[in-house]
Amino acid sequence: MSDLMTRACELDAADPLAHFRDEFHLRDGLIYLDGNSLGAMPKATAARMDKTLHTEWREGLITSWLGADWVNSPRRIGDKIARLLGAEAGEVVVADSTSINIFKALTAALSLQEGRSILLTEQTNFPTDHYMMQGIEGFSGGRVQTKSVPPEEVLDHLSDDVAVLLLTQVHYKSGLARDMAAVTAKAHAHGVLIVWDLSHSAGAIPVDLNSANADFAVGCGYKFLNGGPGAPAFLFAAKRHHHAMPVLSGWFAHARPFAFEEDFDAADGIERFLCGTPGVLGMAALEEGVDLMLRADMAAVRAKSVALANLFIEAMGQHCGDYGFTLVSPTEADKRGSHVAYSHAEGYAIMQALKARDVIGDFRTPDVMRFGLTPLYLRHTDVVEAVERLATICENGEWDTPEFKTVASVT
Repeated sequence: MSDLMTRACELDAADPLAHFRDEFHLRDGLIYLDGNSLGAMPKATAARMDKTLHTEWREGLITSWLGADWVNSPRRIGDKIARLLGAEAGEVVVADSTSINIFKALTAALSLQEGRSILLTEQTNFPTDHYMMQGIEGFSGGRVQTKSVPPEEVLDHLSDDVAVLLLTQVHYKSGLARDMAAVTAKAHAHGVLIVWDLSHSAGAIPVDLNSANADFAVGCGYKFLNGGPGAPAFLFAAKRHHHAMPVLSGWFAHARPFAFEEDFDAADGIERFLCGTPGVLGMAALEEGVDLMLRADMAAVRAKSVALANLFIEAMGQHCGDYGFTLVSPTEADKRGSHVAYSHAEGYAIMQALKARDVIGDFRTPDVMRFGLTPLYLRHTDVVEAVERLATICENGEWDTPEFKTVASVT
């Protein structure tokens, strides 16, 4: 046993989160390093879905909107997520997808910024963030303009013309974590409102939206919150902004949705950021993931995340240092989220070969291999074993086949 593996065994033996692994479905032999794209399935989810399907839907039918409290699920689960984000009850709602919530948050912020017309972001932001901004620009007929600049220059472009700054706190490729409080303060100094994308933050790193004085935030439920594929997303709006208008004025955002009034009258609180009928099945699965996350100490989650990343980077240096990998994630733990990324000219093929050896990570064009570090179910020994399997693939040239080089529709 290598020195690294021995140390990994010792870390696992002392891990205060080790018992959470038994709460997830993970088959023997699999090392799952893609929880930053899709979290593993909690064991409690199947029973919850069975109850929702067979008791609430099949037996209760429409009476379950009240009897099973379906109608309040967006706010109920939102209040739970708020506890993970440093927000108050009534500041987070679960609804729709991340993309739709980005649209709602941006348009709500614009409604508060009369005389300002620029939506600002960084060039390497996640594509859907760009697309939603571009869609708003196109629909506005030029009244709203989007501006995308190099990441290192984004704060230099804050001005009296900028209405909203949209940034991802933890970068989806590199894992770079921005200082939320410092960036928010700089935006506010210029009168700019900020929308934070927390897709790679929620459940992964400590977040304190209200201490940072954040304006709006969005995020998905299927990564570190383990809500299942396509799980509903969430939206945060600070209470001081609950008079904003998010444009998408669906009936669940109405002050009295079951009065069936013809004219829209927005709800007073966070409910105005709802839109249509909530997807109850997705809500049920997400709530199980959130409840499980709430049982963990976020300080312990973060400490283990840092330890896993440091161990992974050290193992890569020892076992794969001669195979052309370049670390693209920050080396400083306080500047890194909960995934580690490397670039490699043959990154796609190597990742497919790694999956064939039962290690699942993911690839992001043009050459980035991402390895998600999910503290609730990943062991330190998994990290070392994954790198050892990667080294074997490189040593044997297992990746160099047409099968592994054929790019699939989902990477």
